[in-house]
Amino acid sequence: MRILVLGAGAIGGYFGGRLLQAGRDVTFLVRSGRAARLAETGLVIKSPFGDATLPHPPTTVSGTYDLVLLSCKAYDLESAIEAIAPAVGSETTIVPLLNGMRHLDVLDQHFGKRRVLGGLAIAALTVDEAGRIVHLNQNQTLTFGERDGTRSPRAQAIESALSGATFEAKLSEHIVLEMWEKWVLLASLAAETCLMRASVGDIIKAGGAPFASALLAESVAIAAASGYPPRDAVRDRIRGTVTAEGSTLTASMLRDVERGSKTEADHILGDLIRRGTGDSPLLGLAYLHLRAYEVRRDRT
Repeated sequence: MRILVLGAGAIGGYFGGRLLQAGRDVTFLVRSGRAARLAETGLVIKSPFGDATLPHPPTTVSGTYDLVLLSCKAYDLESAIEAIAPAVGSETTIVPLLNGMRHLDVLDQHFGKRRVLGGLAIAALTVDEAGRIVHLNQNQTLTFGERDGTRSPRAQAIESALSGATFEAKLSEHIVLEMWEKWVLLASLAAETCLMRASVGDIIKAGGAPFASALLAESVAIAAASGYPPRDAVRDRIRGTVTAEGSTLTASMLRDVERGSKTEADHILGDLIRRGTGDSPLLGLAYLHLRAYEVRRDRT
């Protein structure tokens, strides 16, 4: 199976690199600067599951591919679509690894719904100043599946192609629900830590457990109204995450703010709020806070 990975940043670089390490036919579609660095240093992974240096990872795109793993920031989606379009043939399957749900509508419009599966990545990953992919925790799961829940022949073929690398490849019959559950976690965590500009543990120590729980309740209510209420065990796990005493956890969105970078606030918080009934005051406040940050950032 010919696999094209859009991006060799944290997500694309890690999962694509592990597939390349396992001998899969992988090509990375990257910008010229990233391609030059990869040619010079190779694709370098630092991970609790084993370090790897993959010299000269393929970055020359040719023809069409069987599978496209789409790993980009939500605000880069339009340019990513333009970049992958020549590589998408009549039998190409696209597995997006973006957070939230709006990207599915956009991809459906451009490529047709039949080509687009659901997908998500669970891993704490970053790119350091040397361009290395740094794995920060013990999670490394790539989950995907048909959005109608079937175990189609193509989904099983993708499962076979992705299996056998270092990470867990999971074919899900409930991928849309799992995407919503991750969205609830990310939106709650981003709203909590960005609005307070602090880690979960610091917020809870300051007496913020009711605040964190209220944010989670607003996110859950929107998911439920949209037809995807998180399962009880998942909801309880998320509550434990956003109210954990002593936790140093922050949302990646807060780290973007602290670096002065662009954020995915509209895709993660704005789109979630727009799918609700309008009764989400805390989520709305967090979104306003991040929008004001973006306005100020654009001006300076």
